[in-house]
Amino acid sequence: MAETTARKRRRGARAPVQQSAPPFVTRNIGPLNILSEEGLCLIEENADRILQDTGMEFHDDPEILQIFRDAGCDVQDTRVRFESGFCRKTIQATAPKEFMQHARNPEKSVKMGGNATVLCPSWGPPFVHDLDKGRRYATYDDFETLVKLHQTIPWLHHSGGVVCEPVDLPANKRHLDMLYAHIRYSDRPFMGAFIGAERAGHAIDMARIVFGEEYVANNPVLYCVSNTNAPLVMDSHMSGALKTYARAGQPVATAPWVLAGAMSPCTVAGTMAQVLAEALACLTLAQLVNPGAPVLMGSFASTMSMQSGAPTFGTPEAGQMVLAAGQLARRLGVPLHTVGTLSASKIPDAQSQQEATWGLMMSMFAGANLINHATGWLEGGLVTGFEKTMIDADLCGKLGRFFEGIDLSENAQAMDAIAQTGPGQHFLGSDHTQANFMTALFRPETPDNNSFEQWQAAGSLDTAQRANALWKSHLEAYEDPGLDPAIDKALQDYITRRKAEAPDQEYF
Repeated sequence: MAETTARKRRRGARAPVQQSAPPFVTRNIGPLNILSEEGLCLIEENADRILQDTGMEFHDDPEILQIFRDAGCDVQDTRVRFESGFCRKTIQATAPKEFMQHARNPEKSVKMGGNATVLCPSWGPPFVHDLDKGRRYATYDDFETLVKLHQTIPWLHHSGGVVCEPVDLPANKRHLDMLYAHIRYSDRPFMGAFIGAERAGHAIDMARIVFGEEYVANNPVLYCVSNTNAPLVMDSHMSGALKTYARAGQPVATAPWVLAGAMSPCTVAGTMAQVLAEALACLTLAQLVNPGAPVLMGSFASTMSMQSGAPTFGTPEAGQMVLAAGQLARRLGVPLHTVGTLSASKIPDAQSQQEATWGLMMSMFAGANLINHATGWLEGGLVTGFEKTMIDADLCGKLGRFFEGIDLSENAQAMDAIAQTGPGQHFLGSDHTQANFMTALFRPETPDNNSFEQWQAAGSLDTAQRANALWKSHLEAYEDPGLDPAIDKALQDYITRRKAEAPDQEYF
């Protein structure tokens, strides 16, 4: 009887390759500079011109307008204009160049800044996709599953935030459950709730339960991204979270989210001037709220199809924009937050990986310090894919190894091995190979490097099918990091109290 497809897929499952990795990538290969000194000065001058002549609007938050007014800015209605050089001077006076975000497992704390890169999973999709169930609305079970899956991937360094949007939970309360899942099922750093001051406050409260109030007062343990509404607007949901985290001394990445041609000019130089202007205004706000608060300059800049208006990813211009953002952030003196394996593809196919590879490589060459959406992103951010997560994980590992640079230690030089083996012989059985073969070369999990006949006998599986078996085997190998029962109970009691304070809502 013919072997079923399901049985072939089961036969394709392999135990996860046990590999370890440091808590973040240390880049020993320098960033790629795309702009000359003249080009950098031009974009910086244009950003200052935007801030001085056009300004930026801050909606529905009178306190912010008063903060800027007290700092001497020109505030008219909701529009704030800044004197040339004011924002840069304010940021550089107090913003730290680098800092640590601490995990509840101290061995997994991450560095933000310098030559460190932290890779995070996808953020925000309302749908998930796998080969078994197809595309569907995400649930809290999917959310927990993804947190556990990410915990098993050594090339990810951060548990992330909204790894998918669990739409089976009330919209106004699900952030509590998501925060709990990160704390309970992962021991890596995680992100706080992003939308509004109240939810940001909940995240800080929960962090205090886990780490202790005094520790949180003196150490970054959360991570927030406050996006602008390009062009040149920040709403109160984003500004409320920004103020709350900044006052608590918790990191905030201020990230303009733009599609060139729609939310910014259709040219790279024009888009980067606008991105820098928006980032400068919001970083200045954070420093005015709490001088010395840890911040990152963010840039989520991509392109769109000028024929259909659809978002496009992995384009030459998107690569140019992230490289320029890296230079601008280094000149400003703050870490860079950006994005990684973005794709408009609907499934984990050749398009998804071409776009993903380009995006993550460019962000790494840009010297990014935190890269969000490093795994799992499909359909322009509408979907987190389980198979794509595993394919992207291999890419994260490859790039992490590449950017470590070439090992020039005495062992790596292998002079004794060359002398021992001699001309015309092979190194397969040499002492040096036997001692180093497990770690000398990166071992991706998703490729098939066997002969055609071996591949055929194993079920003729393509990459996505192998990744399907792989994510399941990773989940089987997941190890619960555990949580102090007293902390666990305190978290659950807190969540119960917060949920009881308001009726369920299906909107934010």
